[in-house]
Amino acid sequence: MKQKKLALAIISALSVMAQANAQSTSNNKEIELPRIDVVGNSLEDIKKTPGAVSIVTKEEIQLKQPISTEAVLKTVPGITIKPEEESSIVSNIGMRGLSSGDGNKYVVILEDGVPIAPGAFTGNQRYYNPRVQRMESIEVLKGSSALKYGPNNVAGVINFKTKQPEDGFAITTRVGSFGYKEGLIEAGGKTADGNMIGGINIVTIDSDGFQHKGYKTEDVMLKAGMALGDKQWLGVKLTHYDNEANISYRGLSLAQFQNRVKDNPAPNDYFYTQRNSIDFNHEWNIDPDIKLSSLMYYTKMNRDYHRYGVTSNLALNSSTGWVFNDTLGKNDRDFERRGFESRLKINHNNFGIKNELEVGVRLADEKFTQDGSTIGYQGNNYALFAENKFYINDKFTLIPGVRVENYELKRTGTKTGVTKDTVLVPGLGSIYQISPNTQLYGSVYKGFAAPSNISDLSLDDNTLADLPAQVSTNYEIGVRGTESGLRYELTAFLIDFKNQNVTSNSQNGTPTTAGSTIHQGFEMAAGYAFKNGFSLDGALTYIPVAKFRGTRGTSAIDGNRITYTPEFAGNITIGYKYEKLKTALVASYIGSQFTDVANTTAIAAGTSSSGFWTGKLESYTLLDLHTSYSVDKQLSIYGTINNITDKNYIASLRQGIYAGPSRSVMVGARYKF
Repeated sequence: MKQKKLALAIISALSVMAQANAQSTSNNKEIELPRIDVVGNSLEDIKKTPGAVSIVTKEEIQLKQPISTEAVLKTVPGITIKPEEESSIVSNIGMRGLSSGDGNKYVVILEDGVPIAPGAFTGNQRYYNPRVQRMESIEVLKGSSALKYGPNNVAGVINFKTKQPEDGFAITTRVGSFGYKEGLIEAGGKTADGNMIGGINIVTIDSDGFQHKGYKTEDVMLKAGMALGDKQWLGVKLTHYDNEANISYRGLSLAQFQNRVKDNPAPNDYFYTQRNSIDFNHEWNIDPDIKLSSLMYYTKMNRDYHRYGVTSNLALNSSTGWVFNDTLGKNDRDFERRGFESRLKINHNNFGIKNELEVGVRLADEKFTQDGSTIGYQGNNYALFAENKFYINDKFTLIPGVRVENYELKRTGTKTGVTKDTVLVPGLGSIYQISPNTQLYGSVYKGFAAPSNISDLSLDDNTLADLPAQVSTNYEIGVRGTESGLRYELTAFLIDFKNQNVTSNSQNGTPTTAGSTIHQGFEMAAGYAFKNGFSLDGALTYIPVAKFRGTRGTSAIDGNRITYTPEFAGNITIGYKYEKLKTALVASYIGSQFTDVANTTAIAAGTSSSGFWTGKLESYTLLDLHTSYSVDKQLSIYGTINNITDKNYIASLRQGIYAGPSRSVMVGARYKF
């Protein structure tokens, strides 16, 4: 890891913060650096959204003290997770019956409005997952308004909102099971007039890991900004991420799983990731009714996967594990991504009614290369979008929108090829105010996803141009509201895919056109705060239909269920607050899931040509307990017990069984100077 680079960044940043803090004694006004939010910061922002909205709040993150983003996202209705390791170094997120085995392919994942995947077209979406320790809150948006944040926004959008700089200096530390050790440093300050602000977050993690799948992570974020007169702000954010994880595609045998073997199935395999990024945000409040937000970003990422070969894909001894040979395979990939985006919001009164217009443009390019290969890939893409909210009267709002996506993917080097297209993506949303505290909302829109992420395919594959862009027609209708301590949201949805590309264990993890698929169900979230300090919150996702239609190649799979899409998933949280104490007991349920398109029931090893295991995963329920106590304004302490009952369950399959983490305990403290 780049220790010298990290040290220099810390020293220079803390020097700036120290100077700023020395001047900031007379100004306590709240300052938020410019960024792109997908929902907003207020209840009114949610009320203006014609689709389901979930917000993971700062308070929830502070109480649960998660070690990964997946640990908090799993409680959001509509979201399903395909777990691999407790660290979630790589992420697998599904939404609304779209498979979590597809590596986030149909969900746009952003950080402060910036796409975090190595590429929209050239990079596997799962290769990078930011650390939750530097997040302030998380927005999850579904429905037609998600069109503004494509491509790959078929199911919805997840936006990680990073922490804003705060005056002062704070240290957080945690220790726990599996040799887990974590440190977080936060420092910040602003000038006396409040026109300049800056801060730094430094996360370091060192863990032996469950099953000795150890990992070491450094995640550094530097944010700063300044006012340009009375109406403009300019912000900059730099991040550096370095990770070394002792993980692999290899898993346990069925006998090892049943005997709760705690050894790493592939002790000499490593997954290395380094990522550096810089974002510039500009915000200009031209007048009270016109606002221009612009964003420019650049990301460079290296993903190196070093894995030892096995004597055969069938060489998994039931008691001793895999039989490895001395051949080390190095799969090292480099990604670059850059883009510019600008959004103009205008409040106007044309047509004799109140309107809110938002128009925007995005220009982006990306490239992907692999060490040892003579083939490279490039992607160029531009998009235009427009959305207008027509406030027809005090109760009814009509929200049409449209997005135009143009992309061109090129293969370069010893093999060449081009595939390109321009796709029109329309949508229509509406909101009806039933009462001051109750809303009915609905939308119909077209979903669009890239033909396939190039890095999912073999570098010598010639089928890139044969995979068309994936399109769907999406419908949803829902109701949300608040009433005397009660809050609720219930949404029914249907996603009708015309030509979905699906990843399946029976296809060695390679995406191929599955033809028509349909996904139908409902999701709900509700909560009630009692007057005695107790609270009850819950979320439920029910997807009775998530199936293939027709055939896939020579396989008759009509009516078979989509892989990694449980019919039921839900959670219940019992909370309690008393003075400085907060606790939450969380019960999470994940229903049974198929892992291959044939819907194989018995857990079975892969074939000699494909090491990917197949079978039906049984349902499971987990119990977690979270506690926090504020000793005073400076010191807070935390405690967490995950998987209280020490449930032994199969989390997912790949080349063997990924067992879910056993019971773990973690304690920590935060002190602000």
